[in-house]
Amino acid sequence: MSYQDLLVDKDDSYIASITLNRAEQLNTFTSRMAGELHLALRELDDDPQVRVIIIKGAGKAFCAGIDINELENKSALQYRAWIEHMEQPLVVISELKKPVIAMVQGVAAANGMGLAVAADLTIAAENTKMGLTAINVGLNCVGPVLPVARMVGRKKALELLLYGDLVKAPEALALGLINRMVPKESLEQETYDWAVSLARRSPVAVQIAKKAFYGSEDMGYHKQFDFMNDAFARLCTTKDAKEGVAAFLEKRKPDWQEC
Repeated sequence: MSYQDLLVDKDDSYIASITLNRAEQLNTFTSRMAGELHLALRELDDDPQVRVIIIKGAGKAFCAGIDINELENKSALQYRAWIEHMEQPLVVISELKKPVIAMVQGVAAANGMGLAVAADLTIAAENTKMGLTAINVGLNCVGPVLPVARMVGRKKALELLLYGDLVKAPEALALGLINRMVPKESLEQETYDWAVSLARRSPVAVQIAKKAFYGSEDMGYHKQFDFMNDAFARLCTTKDAKEGVAAFLEKRKPDWQEC
């Protein structure tokens, strides 16, 4: 499918990339881009030639939030539907089978920070700044703060939400908002290499692990173990689990069947 606000690419290493392609507007979300991103994520998740999805931004920013030109002349019900549509890509990532890596550079603000943090894994350039900045224009980031709060806890999340300050990459790394910080000039290559490394793992094992992780997240401690052990038992019955063990014992590369 063709997109107006995204670039979507795939290669023979099972890697797909989605580029937010509104560079002159710092890749701010419009209703159209939000819808296209949601659709692209769903389509790539269903593509058997894709094992890992990368989200990145064109130009000097990852994503500076929501385009405020869409704010005017809506009723409360219309605002409710509109913001839900804008945040849908953040929500859907946890529902996908395939892991999603956010490749972040420059500014990731408001809904852009939410997207960067909602990704399963996040790698950022040293020049990255992240913030829940909507409070600075009389709004707030009560949606994007949700994935942020799961990373940093209540106190820091409220500070970010209420003050709207930008967090630089080293602090973001220390807070657990990102997994890796790399030089700006090597961000593209290091992100791709990291994605390829993940794509070489058993797709079945990766997908079961992701689904089980999110599925157990809000359970009680003992119920989490029960849930995870059921997931592990299902994995052990797959062809890929048997192939992985056999390949290890035979000192060869596994041939994943994805079943």
